[in-house]
Amino acid sequence: MQSHYRIPTIHESAVLARRMLKLSSIGTLSTVFPPTSHPIEQEDDLGDSSIRSSYAKDALSTQPQDIAGSPIGLMEYYAACGPHPYNPTILAISIATYVRNARSGSNVSLSLRWHPPPTAPPSSDPYLYSPANLPRFSLQGYIESIPEEEIREYGIQECFLEKHQEVIWTPGNDIHESWWGRVIVEGVYWFGGFGDRARINWIPIEEWRTVTDEEIEKARLVGEVGYKQSTTGEARQEEGL
Repeated sequence: MQSHYRIPTIHESAVLARRMLKLSSIGTLSTVFPPTSHPIEQEDDLGDSSIRSSYAKDALSTQPQDIAGSPIGLMEYYAACGPHPYNPTILAISIATYVRNARSGSNVSLSLRWHPPPTAPPSSDPYLYSPANLPRFSLQGYIESIPEEEIREYGIQECFLEKHQEVIWTPGNDIHESWWGRVIVEGVYWFGGFGDRARINWIPIEEWRTVTDEEIEKARLVGEVGYKQSTTGEARQEEGL
């Protein structure tokens, strides 16, 4: 059966992904456990010092011996901040599993899926709000720390706290050693929804990086005010992308 939907272009899909990145603030950050023989405690550019707390040592002592090479993904806060918001900002805690794995050489992925707002209008289309039809994507890359001068110049902490007002474990806190970092995105895999109406493929990194603020503001995702599902595309606003 021939679909009556128009598959969005790669650029349109990149715009939708960047809007999701801006509106959302929680994703699943995944890494891979290193070989058990790999040294965990070390000085490098991921944070200010090695892992020394007894809490961290206890966590390591209970780690299964055969876990090497297995992936792990857990919920993580992020925010689109700074001069390059396409590289999401994270508040890294040195004892966190993903930080330890990244220090040991693991790349990372940050995965997001779209949740329609509570105000989304009802629809006669039974598939419109189906999780299988909602867009999601995965960012592939690595973690780097953010220089102090950039944190001050671009208000990284203030930007992050706008999204996560309850956070009290910012750098210098009495709970855990933490530091500001970002995921340097090197690949974007987009899964826009059902294949008869959405694009499912890799988005070129330059398309991801060159989406403009104006495009992000004009775009609409399913359930947002101004969203229209029709034969003209996946997520269109009044004037079109």
